[in-house]
Amino acid sequence: MDFQKLAERLLPGDYPPPEQFEAQYPPRGLAPSAAVTRLAPSPTGFIHLGNLFVAIANERIAHQSGGVLYLRIEDTDLKRKVDGAVEAVIEALRYFDIRFDEGAEIDGPNAYGPYYQRARAPIYRAYAKDLIARGRAYPCFCTEEDLARLRERQTAEKQVTGYYGRYARCRDLTEEEIDAALAAGKPYVIRLRSQGDPAVKHIFRDEIKGEITVPENDQDVVILKSDGIPTYHFAHAIDDHLMRTTLVVRGEEWLASLPIHLELFDVLGFRRPKYGHNCSLMKMDGESRRKLSKRKDPELSLAFYRREGYHPRAVKVYMLTLLNSDFEEWYGKHPESPLTEFPFRIGKMSRSGALFDLNKLNDISKNELSRLSVEEMADFLRQWAQAFGSPEQQAYFADEEKLSRVLALCMGIGGKKRRKDFITAAQTLNEIAYFYAVPAQRDAYRVDDVTRDAVLDAFAATYDHADDAQVWFSKVKIIAADLGFAAEMRDFKADPSAYRGSVADVAEVLRIAFTGRANSPDLWSILQILGEDVVRARLRAAHA
Repeated sequence: MDFQKLAERLLPGDYPPPEQFEAQYPPRGLAPSAAVTRLAPSPTGFIHLGNLFVAIANERIAHQSGGVLYLRIEDTDLKRKVDGAVEAVIEALRYFDIRFDEGAEIDGPNAYGPYYQRARAPIYRAYAKDLIARGRAYPCFCTEEDLARLRERQTAEKQVTGYYGRYARCRDLTEEEIDAALAAGKPYVIRLRSQGDPAVKHIFRDEIKGEITVPENDQDVVILKSDGIPTYHFAHAIDDHLMRTTLVVRGEEWLASLPIHLELFDVLGFRRPKYGHNCSLMKMDGESRRKLSKRKDPELSLAFYRREGYHPRAVKVYMLTLLNSDFEEWYGKHPESPLTEFPFRIGKMSRSGALFDLNKLNDISKNELSRLSVEEMADFLRQWAQAFGSPEQQAYFADEEKLSRVLALCMGIGGKKRRKDFITAAQTLNEIAYFYAVPAQRDAYRVDDVTRDAVLDAFAATYDHADDAQVWFSKVKIIAADLGFAAEMRDFKADPSAYRGSVADVAEVLRIAFTGRANSPDLWSILQILGEDVVRARLRAAHA
């Protein structure tokens, strides 16, 4: 077989030799300890939590080592490409403050681009032509029907499915047979001529999982599809080498492909990058664990966190808690420190499934929002409302002074301890809605209607908006005593049977009347923000 002739027949024209690409994309000149990492999403669907999980790890590893993080878009599968997916990826990663140094749609030096794989097609074809010329790749004319029959045969024979060994029908076609197929216009793909033996196993050092046993690859995988576009396997090996990637952190679902990738690096003459296969994100489903699912779990999509209005720092804090086993202890000691100061270590990443718990994220989010200033909180809420809020919620920001008073009160600014009532932007704006519109009654009165009306009537008769907090509360105590409630909590605790309840029960009636809920920040302060006209209007509405 004249492989050089075959290469020219399959991929006619002048292609640069591999040496030219080595010169075009030289080593980066970084320190030996500097890591070059990447995020390489495919624009075939929504960007999910697993992408962010890996992105945070890659960003920390690259930047704390003085290295480079780049964004590559693996867009070789046009059939599955979703319009707007690339923009959604970039926007989501920007929201969570993943800082790329170079890559697709990134302002940077970008000397190792282009960063869209379809734009790199001539590079892949050049390497494929070189492999054909060396006898390490060949054309395959099998149709989808042929491959389906092959799988059926292998299944019946209880053999591993795939295109390999004696099942690789086109592997040993003669030159005449290839010429005849080409002359007949039969479509073809280019396959790797694997040299591996799966019975031979090697010890491989995974940066996360440690030493693992990896068999050699014997699959003659497709490297160029019939349209001349590479498969993921082939493209990623060439790109990771030419972009000088030193470490690939990816999901453990790629472990099965590791033998293929290792052989591709070897046959192409490339130095292998380091690989780290991180564990899957899991959740509890009853008494058992399972992987987060696109179909079952809306929280897998990053769009969920933006739509609900989770603060990006809260999500990153939780992701770091899952990524590194010692982050939580460090953060407990350094809660005000930039997250970039945490000494991230790939060796501290979990080797088993990381358990994702939305309740834990909510607790972290409460802490993070409670640390914000009023100005920071208002800005965060404003940005969310502009993107996702209702017209009514967007109107909250017309009166900045009022909103600042509301947030200061509800966050406990100036008090002994910050309140932790807020989780997300959506929930926060729902929580403060009673300052802007007549609230729906969320909690039921615990007193009968007659008592409720008596409390409201008495309060209306004595209410003076100019009263300070002390005078205001003294009037509430008088109402309580007149209606048979203990005006002092110590009296009620001393002899509960002597009273209908305590002043707290009377205050609860007022809270529900004005806010729709039994628990709220300081009620006198709420009334001061609402203003006298609104207070009296709500008294009338509650009485009715």
